[in-house]
Amino acid sequence: MTALRDQPAPVTFTDRAEAEAYVASVCFKHGPPRLFGVELEWTVHHAEDPGQTLDPHRLAAALGDHAPPTLVPDSPQRPLPSGTPLTVEPGGQVEISTPPCTSLPDLFRTVAQDISHLTAMLADHGLVLGDRGADQHRGPTRMLQVPRYAAMEHAFGHVGADGIAMMCSTAGLQVCLDFGEEKHLRDRWAAVHQLGPVLNALFANSPGIGGRHQDWASARMRTLYGTDPVRTRPSAVCADPAQAYAKRVVDTPVIVVRGPSPSWIPPRRLTFAEWIGGALDRSPTSDDLDYHMTTMFPPVRPRGYIEIRYLDTPAPGGWIAPSALLVALFSDPSVVDGVLAATERAAGRWLVAARHGMADERIARAAEDVVALGVEALCRTGLPHDQISTISRELEGKL
Repeated sequence: MTALRDQPAPVTFTDRAEAEAYVASVCFKHGPPRLFGVELEWTVHHAEDPGQTLDPHRLAAALGDHAPPTLVPDSPQRPLPSGTPLTVEPGGQVEISTPPCTSLPDLFRTVAQDISHLTAMLADHGLVLGDRGADQHRGPTRMLQVPRYAAMEHAFGHVGADGIAMMCSTAGLQVCLDFGEEKHLRDRWAAVHQLGPVLNALFANSPGIGGRHQDWASARMRTLYGTDPVRTRPSAVCADPAQAYAKRVVDTPVIVVRGPSPSWIPPRRLTFAEWIGGALDRSPTSDDLDYHMTTMFPPVRPRGYIEIRYLDTPAPGGWIAPSALLVALFSDPSVVDGVLAATERAAGRWLVAARHGMADERIARAAEDVVALGVEALCRTGLPHDQISTISRELEGKL
């Protein structure tokens, strides 16, 4: 979901308390829950041979004026006709990120139009969208030769091979929700995390990446967890999630330092707190901290709203049911209470969900309760009755 907030002049941090207060203030905003959005990523393939290495020139030609500067440096990056921006991930995956919306039917119409437009542009150049959360045809190859992704690949390479696979071979459906009123923030944060293993299992769609990890229900999530645990593990569910996340961000190693040099790799290993303490030749600003936060990849990422990142990209049309389900499950505090009760037995089973999916009995039982709760709450979403019936059947068919 494209964030809409004013950009104040950057400030320079002189101690970690200032930085932590900044993180908490920009990442955890509260107010009446009104807005939601979705972000959809897809791998891209040559129609004649999905295992062929993606040709960046053909992708650039297909996207035309919509291509981002990371792919075409002088591109105007015009939004899609609906106003949605289009971006490209390191391995050539394409992503649409809708502006915030107050109407779920309007959001669904926008996304459907965006997908139709994108699909037609690609088809004109012999390209097709992938239909899974990970590329089952090819191993990871980085297409975008820009300083950010070179620095990330360098950092993740010290941990293992999962980082480059996460960057270049995976694709997810992200659903974005408001945090809601301050008095409800803690419960909504807890509920969205407890839901993680259940919904990851329910909608798992990535059995393998480039021929590897084919015995995992969600190889995409397996790869995420293995990339760099300090920045990809689930966040703390506690009495003060904003303070806990702010501390985590400041204590996380910096892997990208922007500058005029073509290399953005930090000169030495350091955390953001150490940067504040003088580890580099200049003090960090709020712009640096904003950028550092874009290199945090937990399954739920706070960005002033809740960015839910634990869903695999589904087959065509499959994005509607999980998106509607999440909006319904957070439509009222009483429903959130039901989520907390329904998912308690599966809380924390992140790896089990990625490995075994719905074959895990505790997760499967929790999923039954979650789907029943969500189907009952779909009437709160503003969707027409016939679409609610279709979504309900699809959700129940997943059990």
